Amino acid sequence: MSPASARLSPSLGLGLLALVRPLASIVVEQSGHELGAAPRLLLTAAITLVWVAAMGLGRAPRPVLTLVLAGTAYAVAAIVLSGILSPLLLGHLSGPLARPLAIVPMLLVNALWGLIAGLLALGVRRLRGTAVTSRGAAATTAPPAPGSPGPASRAHGRDGTSRS
Repeated sequence: MSPASARLSPSLGLGLLALVRPLASIVVEQSGHELGAAPRLLLTAAITLVWVAAMGLGRAPRPVLTLVLAGTAYAVAAIVLSGILSPLLLGHLSGPLARPLAIVPMLLVNALWGLIAGLLALGVRRLRGTAVTSRGAAATTAPPAPGSPGPASRAHGRDGTSRS
């Protein structure tokens, strides 16, 4: 798997997971009720928590970029979903495709959502003592355990003598 597709896969998956929010609204509205502001905020918070946990506790490289792409993937998927479902459910096109000026702000807002979640995930990694190296592999920043060879063992032999 190429590095680009490795980054795209979690981004796409997490972006599609966020479709729970508009799908919940559609289901509730089709039952004749309205999803209030509190449930919408709770769904957004739950999705953000899943995103932060997935990237903060996982080992995927570049959590900030991954979640910015996830937010963007969600926006694109929501635009497509709206374009397909609004004519079927409402009888006319509604949403961002009906108001094209709304597309760019929607993409930007959801990319910002991903950026904030990515920064939170990065914070979780730092709290856990895990950083991301330039190659994308997770590296431990915690000191070596007592008795284990640490960075000093490269310059000195196990008996403490200099190797130079």
